[in-house]
Amino acid sequence: MTLADRLDRLGGGWRGPALAALIALIGALPGALALPTLDRDEARFAEASAQMLESGDLVTIHFQDAPRFKKPVGIYWLQAAAVRTLSHVEDRAIWAYRVPSLLGAMLAAAACAWGAAAFLRPGLSLSAGAMLGASFMLSTEGFIAATDAVLAGAVTLAMAALGRLYLASRGGAPAGWRVKALFWVAVALSVLVKGPIGPLVIVLTLIALCVWDRSGRWLGGLGWGWGLIFLALVLGPWAMAITVATDGAFWGAAVGGDLAPKLIGGQEGHAAPPGYYALLAPLMLFPACLLAPAGLVAGWKSRAEPGVRFALCWLIPSWIFFEILPTKLIHYTLPLLGAFAWLMAGALAQPIGRVSRLAGAAVFILVAILLAGAGPAAMSTLNDWSGAPWAVVAGLLFLAAGVAGAALLARGAAPTRALLVSGVLGLAGHAVLTGGLAPSLTPIWLSDRVAAALARAGASPRQGVADGPVTVAGYEEPSLVFALGATTELGDGADAAEAIAENRPAIVESRQGPAFQRALVEDGVQARASGEVAGLDYSNNRHDILNIYRPLPDAANTAGP
Repeated sequence: MTLADRLDRLGGGWRGPALAALIALIGALPGALALPTLDRDEARFAEASAQMLESGDLVTIHFQDAPRFKKPVGIYWLQAAAVRTLSHVEDRAIWAYRVPSLLGAMLAAAACAWGAAAFLRPGLSLSAGAMLGASFMLSTEGFIAATDAVLAGAVTLAMAALGRLYLASRGGAPAGWRVKALFWVAVALSVLVKGPIGPLVIVLTLIALCVWDRSGRWLGGLGWGWGLIFLALVLGPWAMAITVATDGAFWGAAVGGDLAPKLIGGQEGHAAPPGYYALLAPLMLFPACLLAPAGLVAGWKSRAEPGVRFALCWLIPSWIFFEILPTKLIHYTLPLLGAFAWLMAGALAQPIGRVSRLAGAAVFILVAILLAGAGPAAMSTLNDWSGAPWAVVAGLLFLAAGVAGAALLARGAAPTRALLVSGVLGLAGHAVLTGGLAPSLTPIWLSDRVAAALARAGASPRQGVADGPVTVAGYEEPSLVFALGATTELGDGADAAEAIAENRPAIVESRQGPAFQRALVEDGVQARASGEVAGLDYSNNRHDILNIYRPLPDAANTAGP
């Protein structure tokens, strides 16, 4: 029995999507369990979800006292449900907040395999889902407690269902009401999680298909009547509630303060020229980038086939849109990678030309070398080599993936075999990188280490042995707020001295040290140094020294009125 036959047996029926989901789980789980809270978006999402649980307010979204009106409520509901089911909000266990992202990555891989099965044989549809599930981008977003993996899952499911409906209209396998229902459920989820992005990808795909086919009659069978009613029933109650609760301020902030700046310019310094995503595509797709040139060539040659045409219409218009968009972040194109996986899987069904083989091998080994060097480069920057064993293992796995995959493909071996070998090694390298090496880079995990040092000093209000809240001067990363609680005060040296006068602990970054000491003298109180944590605040690319202070036993008595 050939490898293709074995894959066909594995990928038949429900097994293909299930195995693709399992691969996505394997790729993202090590990081989800091992990595401390990431700054800044993950910490903000997680803290807002924690405050939703603590307050019991399931409508409005806050980070500390500030409204967080950038994204709809869906991700916060999902995170709150995961924490309520699997953990306790008091624990601030970040892994529980990452569960929706993990499930979103699994959904994306499974949906990719399910959609591809409508026009590819079982082994190839499994390969499509596996390539997406093992991709560096989805495996990474799958362990970050933010919107992007869930959005990818929702959009990929919507596009898989839409693709099946399109293929049915072109003589393919019938697609009944269940497929239409999945489509509308996925659309609703995408809107609840990230607003217009899902519908944007769908609309651009439909426009491209109608223009290419010179017909759009099949669109009438999507169930618009009950589908739009369903969307209104799902989205309407919260939309009305948030409008009333905020007097419409949510929509002004979400559209005028978040969406519009991304369309006009590079929001928050995230500007890049067109071509940014094309340049980074090999990294996003790794290890499947081995087949990226072959996928593009095969896609264009087979563009008359309905499944391939749908994949091209899914991929190209939205990719161009994101390239033109001034604000660029690497994860923006994640909902499009399922289309790329379909094209690359389709390339396995036909002979791959020598140029495509050599181009794929060259791109693949280059990305493997870059990933192998990431660990040593990070440790050199931090001047901390404690993670060297992990870096060696991860580097060897990435290099082995690069050499083996490139050699097999360039020498004319079966592309499926090259993909399998490089995929297993690449996935293992990613697991070691995110589950072993990254957590061992202790200088960058400032908030986690400060929270631990505060607890060791017996000064953490969460232990019930010190008054709270903690005041932090000169360091404002959301991850520390998540670790210490919503009431954590962010201020300057004078605020920290006031905390000491009120018999509360303070954390003072060294640059605020002189102001803190002057304010202590002015307030007539003394503080006891109880720990020091130094490291890199990677969000600001700034080296910080955070000092922990506790009030002396009689400090509160010596303070003024």
